[in-house]
Amino acid sequence: MGEISPRSAQGIRFAADIIRGSKNAIVLTGAGISTPSGIADFRSTHTGLWSQVNPYEVASLAAFRYQPEKFFAWLRPLAQGIRNSAPNPAHISLARLEQAGYIKAIITQNVDGLHQRSGSTNVLEVHGTLTTLSCGSCFQQVKSDDFLHAFLDCGEIPRCPRCLGQLKPDVILFGEQLPARTWLKAQAISKECDLMIVAGSSLEVLPVAGLPMRAVEHGAHLIIINQTETYIDVRADVVFTEDVAQIIPRIASEVLDD
Repeated sequence: MGEISPRSAQGIRFAADIIRGSKNAIVLTGAGISTPSGIADFRSTHTGLWSQVNPYEVASLAAFRYQPEKFFAWLRPLAQGIRNSAPNPAHISLARLEQAGYIKAIITQNVDGLHQRSGSTNVLEVHGTLTTLSCGSCFQQVKSDDFLHAFLDCGEIPRCPRCLGQLKPDVILFGEQLPARTWLKAQAISKECDLMIVAGSSLEVLPVAGLPMRAVEHGAHLIIINQTETYIDVRADVVFTEDVAQIIPRIASEVLDD
């Protein structure tokens, strides 16, 4: 896994102690946990997806309604990258911690499904999912797998099998509300947890960015693992400004005594 500094090694031991001592630990993940899997994030200055296009022109609800072809042209390479990606050591280590009973739930801003593919079972996708699509006309919901190959390989825009209306991936676009039930549960468990681990999120996108503050204000410990600073670093028990795929496996090994 490469060398780490003595300070990081000390932080890993401290983080592991906090995790072992918690009874209701949850995790909040962002795009940074999937970049080691080869999936581009959205907000990095030069490499993020939003540095290349205006999100409101391609990834807003209005853009989808009035120019669906432009939306799907933007989505296609992103979805191809997700299809070709695999969970990295950070995903796998969080799944191991969940299976061992140390993590109760994962709240993720990601739509790539890598947490589930790594073995995590209690995953709240607050920004939606690419695994299903819904018709804007008759509201039929279908599995993406039934349309995925035709779209990714041939660029065929998905149509509803019932009414031939336009199918929209069930991801949250700009101008859409978060999925209500999922969001309410994410808020509730953030209030009830005794530890929140933030992994790979710059905590810049509201309202999800407010969840760590909700946890801390109700007495929870906070561990942050992200390559850039966040607004709440000062309130954290320990902060790692390092690669999640390097730090999380080490923390998991320390907790599980591998």
